Amino acid sequence: MKKFPKIVFIGSSSFSLQCLKELYVKKYNIIGVITNPDNFICRKKDKIFTPIKKYAIENKIPFLQPKNLLEDSFLKELEKWNPDIQIVVSFRILPKKVWNLPKMGSFNLHPSLLPQYKGAAPINWVIINEETKTGLTTFFIEKKIDSGKILLQKEIKIEKKDTAGKLENRLRKVSGPLVVETLEGILNNKIKPIYQKIETSSSLKFAPKISKKDCRIQWKIHSMNYIYNKIRGLSPFPAAWTFLFIKNKFLRFKIFFAEKIIEEHSFPIGLVFIMPSKMKISVKEGFLSIIEGQIEGKNRMNIRNLINGLKTNKNIFVE
Repeated sequence: MKKFPKIVFIGSSSFSLQCLKELYVKKYNIIGVITNPDNFICRKKDKIFTPIKKYAIENKIPFLQPKNLLEDSFLKELEKWNPDIQIVVSFRILPKKVWNLPKMGSFNLHPSLLPQYKGAAPINWVIINEETKTGLTTFFIEKKIDSGKILLQKEIKIEKKDTAGKLENRLRKVSGPLVVETLEGILNNKIKPIYQKIETSSSLKFAPKISKKDCRIQWKIHSMNYIYNKIRGLSPFPAAWTFLFIKNKFLRFKIFFAEKIIEEHSFPIGLVFIMPSKMKISVKEGFLSIIEGQIEGKNRMNIRNLINGLKTNKNIFVE
C-alpha cells in the first residue's frame, strides 16, 4: 500500500465504484470514503447500501455517510482523516469547507467534455441532442459547479444506436484509468490545469436533472428523430413514456427501444398499429417501431410478448 497521498474518495453510484476499485486495486492509500446515507425499502424496512458503502465494508475501508455536509460531527471526522487529496465521482454538490480541506485540493470526474453539458444528466442529454461525441473530464473543484480548471479529458464516439445505458457502460470502463492518470499527473507535476474555454454563452449546452415531465413523449410536437433520440437518451432509466389508450382507458407506457421507419402516410399522429409481432406508432415522418416496452402494471418485455398480453389490436393510440 502506497503511503502517499492519503486519499478520501467521495461517491455513491455504480459509476463511481469503478473508479474506487481502480484506485484500491492499484494499492493507493484510500484512508476513507464518503457516500450517501442508506435508503430504506418501506414495506420490509430493509436498508439499501450504496455500491461504494458495500465495497468499503468488504475491503474494511472507513466510511462516512453524512446527511448534511456541513454537520459539525461530519466535518470533525473528516478533519481527523487529514486527507492530502479528495477524488469525487457522482456525488452531491460539496461545500467549500469539504472540497477546500485537502492541501492538494479535490478533483472531480464529470461524464462530458466540459465546458459542454455541465449538470446532473450529461449522458442522457448528449444522446437526446444527437451528439456524435462525448467523454470524461477531470477538473479541480472550485466554487462554481463544474467550472474548475480542467486536468484531463478522454473523448469517445457516440454510436448511432447507443442508449444512455450503453454509453454509460463504455464511459465507466475508461473512467478508472482516467482518474488514476489524473492522480499521477498531479503527484508528478505532469498536468498543467487549464481554464475552461467558453467561446460564447450561446454555444454552451447544459445537462439539467431529468424530470418526469422531460420523459413524456410529445408525439404531435416533436419530429420522429427527436422522439427516437429521446427514447435512446432515457433508456433504461428513467425511460421515455406516453399514455397508451387501450380498452377504453389510458395506461402509462414506457418505451425502451424503438426503430425508425421513414415513410409518407396520411394517418393521424399517435395511431398505434398492432401486428402479430410488431407495434408501430405513426409520427410526422413515418412510424416508430417499438422493440421493447412496459405497460403500467406489467413487467418490461419485448414487443412480441407485450402484444400477446394486449389481446386486442383495435382503437389504440398514444397521447
